[in-house]
Amino acid sequence: MIQFDQGERRFNYRVVGVAIHNGEVLLHRAPDDPFWTLPGGRAEIGETAEHTIRREMREELSTEVEVLRLLWFSENFFKYGGRSCHEVGLYFLIRFPPGSKFLSQSEFEAIDDGTPLLFRWFPLENETLNNLPLLPSFLASGLSDLPASVTHIVHFGGV
Repeated sequence: MIQFDQGERRFNYRVVGVAIHNGEVLLHRAPDDPFWTLPGGRAEIGETAEHTIRREMREELSTEVEVLRLLWFSENFFKYGGRSCHEVGLYFLIRFPPGSKFLSQSEFEAIDDGTPLLFRWFPLENETLNNLPLLPSFLASGLSDLPASVTHIVHFGGV
């Protein structure tokens, strides 16, 4: 995975999937995290971003996804676990296959590398998204108004 530490600082290259279905977006969180985020994970060296999100969905949910297009290129600066983090993220619009069991479940669990994850579909409504502890915070407005072309985001936030 492409992640490295320098003292109390961490760099991370993350690839993210934005799954939208019937006016809802799929979010997830780990049990110890007080916030929600979009599913995804770290890229491996020599792996394309599109391959990364497909692999992550196979690992987390044992499913294939269709990668539709890149939405955001994000530079995210935040604190987490006592570290100053610099994360580069690529956010792809993805689609589950027709008939996928995940499209009919409002909430489900999975395990990723020994960490349990709770997945839940949330309405793409400003009131709902703005009231969630959703990170990075640009997603609260960005998800309800997806960009027509790739948008570069520089975000300073924290946990």
